Amino acid sequence: MTAQGFLRTRLGGLPKSFWVLWTGTLVNRLGTMVLPFLALYLTSDRGLSVATAGTVLALLGIGQVFSQLIGGMLADRIGRRATLTGGMLATGAIMLVLGYVESLELIAVAALLLGLALDVFRPATQSIVADLVPGADRTRAFGLLLWAINLGFSVAMVLGGTLARAGFTTLFWVDAATCVLFGLLVWRAVPETRGGAGPRERGGFTVVLRDRVMAGLMLVSLVVAFVFLQSLATLPLAMREDGLSPAGYGLVMAVNGIVIVVVQPLVGHRLGRWDPSRVLTFGILLTGLGFGATAFASTTPAYAACAVFWTLGEIVIQSVGVAIVAELAPPHLRGRYNGAYGTAAGLAAFVAPLGGTQLLVLGAPVLWTVCFGLCLAAAVGQLLLGNAVRRRMAATAVPVAAVG
Repeated sequence: MTAQGFLRTRLGGLPKSFWVLWTGTLVNRLGTMVLPFLALYLTSDRGLSVATAGTVLALLGIGQVFSQLIGGMLADRIGRRATLTGGMLATGAIMLVLGYVESLELIAVAALLLGLALDVFRPATQSIVADLVPGADRTRAFGLLLWAINLGFSVAMVLGGTLARAGFTTLFWVDAATCVLFGLLVWRAVPETRGGAGPRERGGFTVVLRDRVMAGLMLVSLVVAFVFLQSLATLPLAMREDGLSPAGYGLVMAVNGIVIVVVQPLVGHRLGRWDPSRVLTFGILLTGLGFGATAFASTTPAYAACAVFWTLGEIVIQSVGVAIVAELAPPHLRGRYNGAYGTAAGLAAFVAPLGGTQLLVLGAPVLWTVCFGLCLAAAVGQLLLGNAVRRRMAATAVPVAAVG
């Protein structure tokens, strides 16, 4: 295959507005510098104790739980473009406030507000992709967004560490500037994609919760996210128990980013060719295999090898999961469906550290074996949802074919 053919199969056929969104996502992720270094900022520049800094971060996390629900509702009510732009502008403004306030009370309030604004853009972004991109290409489109996110974040981690030496204030300004740039870029170059809803098509989050297929998918997402987040919550602790340094953990997480950046463009265009429920099940099993095998790891290369497997699972899940949500959601409720899906995974951010550390106390093999079992249960659950997902997808495909 020629280079031109290689690029066409992976990048071709997607609308111009999608590439504007992709570019904005990349720019925004290149500036994601505050959150990874926020704990260091609070304890060093603001002199907070570790426990107090943890409380501030918890407030930010509480805000994030509700952020996607707010974003989903706004995306359906006032429009995708307005929600994304407004969320990005609010995030940038609050980011600067957090970088300058000094009293603990104001820091806590700013952290909570930042959490509420931080993920407002996500349901709007996913809804725009679902609105703009035909069903056959959505998995590829969502995969390309995942690629941009990880490429940008990998670069941001390196730049952030360098810029932090000159003072954390720079990080807040860079992060805020890229948020504003992303929002303005979308406002300028991406059309509003929300269609009007008729009187019988109105509804709120109760419609999402009454959708049994969607509820099942949200439960699967919650379980899988619990496992994934062990890479942040307990993996560094388990590696430390094996006598490995923080640098070793950093290498393992670097493998995660490298695999996504290298592999996703090679396989992303193929994922949409097969039944999405079966592909998602395969991704969940890969994840379970990677974390389960960690029970036998004791060296940095062994942990890194396990990371390759759960990263491959991540590529599949992140690309296919949101594509299934796009198929399940009525067009006028895509924001709410995406917001609920993201919130289900976000709840794991609270459960994962608590449950993971308790399991680690019982021993690392217990933790990783439970992770494998959870992924196995989630894979079975996704297989059971498969027929219902296929029926829904077939039902929504009929009107499209008739119009064509």
